[in-house]
This record gives sequence, structure tokens and C-alpha cells, in this order.
Amino acid sequence: MGLFERKSNVYATTADFYTTGQSKTLLIIGLGNMGSQYTHNRHNVGFMAVDLYAHSHDFSSWIEKRDLKCYISSGMIADTKVILIKPTTFMNNSGEAASAVQSFYKIQNTETVVVYDELDVHFGQLRIRRGGGSAGHNGIKSLISHIGDDFGRIRVGIGPKTHPKMDSADFVLQDFDSAQTPKLKDALKEICSIIDEYTATKQLQDETRSIF
Repeated sequence: MGLFERKSNVYATTADFYTTGQSKTLLIIGLGNMGSQYTHNRHNVGFMAVDLYAHSHDFSSWIEKRDLKCYISSGMIADTKVILIKPTTFMNNSGEAASAVQSFYKIQNTETVVVYDELDVHFGQLRIRRGGGSAGHNGIKSLISHIGDDFGRIRVGIGPKTHPKMDSADFVLQDFDSAQTPKLKDALKEICSIIDEYTATKQLQDETRSIF
């Protein structure tokens, strides 16, 4: 299910993750497809990012929440509860998990950030903003249809296509190539830094970051 995961407890109940009295709860959604055949795909960079964040911050083990249609990991950053999720619905229905989790934890779009691949952004760039359209991304289309469009976004560049005439669906479902893989680690670390900044300030600034 990911490069950085601990063993999951699929029998835990949703109530195990319910907490009260915290000053703030933030939701970080990584987009991707479940299944070993998709693990290293460009389309799974959102999963890779939240996997690394959970691992590097010693968050709880990933637990499948079937009623919420996702895997969840969580932890505290100072006085902020951070919930990470990976939808199990496959990319095109990611909004179902986002809606279920937001409803259960009473989280708004102002407290939600989604990490996902963006074909129109060059590899090595991250674009950060709140709100906007889907730009043809089916996972984002699903999110917009279920929760609206004013959530935060960390768009991870995976473009341009290696062969311009290649079908976009085929390209995003390919693994990162051997030249990109070492550099990808730097991009993932920078995403984690952006999430840290967000948890500290509760603000998401519109910007573009070039990693290399």
C-alpha cells in the first residue's frame, strides 16, 4: 500500500480515532490508487507524500476504515491533530472518502489539504493554492462534486509527458522513470515541509516552488 507504511490493523473501529478537546484538527488527503501494481505510479504521488509524512512524524499505523472508505493515520503536531487519509475508492471516487471523513470529524474545507499529481505542472515543481477547478483530474472532479472546490491543494508536477502523443491516462499510470526516482525523494520531503508549515500557521499560501 505504500513505501513507508507500518502494518495495518483492519479490525480497529472508527471510534478509535475520535478525539475531543483539541484546539484544531486538520485533514490531509493523499490521492492515489490502492494495489501493489499502482504503488510507484505517477498517479500515486499523493499516497507517497502522506506515507512519508506519517513515517517521518511517527504517526499511528495506517488503519483501514471501511465505513469511511479510506486508510487513516493520525498524530499531534504541537496542539494540532493531523489526520492523514488515503481513499480506498480508487482515484475517480476519492470524493466519497473525503466527504465521509469530513462529516465524521466535523472538518471543513478550510481545514483540508489535498496532495495529488498534476500533469500540467513540470516534474520538480509544486504548486500550492486554495480552490479552483479540476484541470481534468478525475480525483479532483470527484472531490469537488462531493465537498465543493474551496479545499487546499498541493499539486505535484509530473509533466510533461515523455512522449507528447502518449495517452495521458497511460502516462500517469506509469512508474516514475529511473532518472526521476532519486529526485522524487526531494519533492516528497518538500511536501512534508509544506504540510508542517500549514499545521503551524493554519494558512496555505498560493505559490509555486521549484525543487530542482
